[in-house]
Amino acid sequence: MPDIFVDADGCPVVSIIIDTAKQYGLKVYLICDTSHLIQREGAETITVSKGSDAADFVLVNRMQKGDIVVTQDYGLAAMVLAKQGYAIDQNGRFYTPENMDQLLGFRHISKKARQAGQRMKGPKKRQKESDMLFKERFIQLIEKVISEG
Repeated sequence: MPDIFVDADGCPVVSIIIDTAKQYGLKVYLICDTSHLIQREGAETITVSKGSDAADFVLVNRMQKGDIVVTQDYGLAAMVLAKQGYAIDQNGRFYTPENMDQLLGFRHISKKARQAGQRMKGPKKRQKESDMLFKERFIQLIEKVISEG
């Protein structure tokens, strides 16, 4: 059975993840740094020191092939895929080898634009439909991983 790892700093779907994982008997690990102390019943919290990508490296070192990771970080998702894990973002988008190059390219262009002083639009206000879509896709992913395992 896969474990579920959540890049929990700023993740808006933690409760959905925990509730859904409970239905499948899956263990959930919330990874966060010391500026985001998150404790939730039904999940084990792993707190790491602050630092650039510190939580990402702890998560990748703990996960195993076939585990599921929830993150909005494209770089972390790329490392998860490299370890033969499954990655999904908080909006229900699956990270795949097919879309990873495009996402990392977009991240690079956005970073360059910010460094040049351009302002980027932030994310839209989260809608209830986004939570429902995430849950639907998260269940699809869990069932796929279990059936392949």
